[in-house]
Amino acid sequence: MDKFGYVLSVMSSDHPGIVAGVSSAVAALGGNINSCSQTVLGGYFTFITLIDLPRDYVPEKLVEELRRFEAWGPDYHVIARRRDDNLSAASDTVDTESTYVITAFGKDREGIVMQFSRFLAGHDINITDLYGDRKGEEFMLVAQLTIPKTVNIAHLKDDLEETGTEFGFTIRLQHNNIFVATNQLRLAHD
Repeated sequence: MDKFGYVLSVMSSDHPGIVAGVSSAVAALGGNINSCSQTVLGGYFTFITLIDLPRDYVPEKLVEELRRFEAWGPDYHVIARRRDDNLSAASDTVDTESTYVITAFGKDREGIVMQFSRFLAGHDINITDLYGDRKGEEFMLVAQLTIPKTVNIAHLKDDLEETGTEFGFTIRLQHNNIFVATNQLRLAHD
């Protein structure tokens, strides 16, 4: 049986049941969610999914079909597009890239995300996940990165420290495995 891949993105004001509604609508079309990412920022919900469906749809018609199966609120913004399988194949770069996590924090000011993202792009480093938040006068940034194995990590750390000092930020770069091992939640056993 042929499967047709789509990227589905949903944004709305946050409330319980959105993921349940979206996943129910995909299931009602005979589809499957292969991967997804969801977050809430400032009361706004965002959800992006990679789905497979047993039938081919024009993306606009797919959105109409999905809306038939769930009571979507008027503030739901739904976008669908065909998935480019070449992008998925290109992202499987286990041999040429390593995953790292960068954490940065300091006094908030305009342009922090722009400055850090430009620095990383200038070193051919891809941001695969990004979280930033301001609490009072402090700003924290956490990002998962794919770094080409050709990049000298020791030099990169030095450059990041220097750049952080210029911004007034403390920056830490860790391999993903080390970050996960040292920051994993420890659950108490009864």
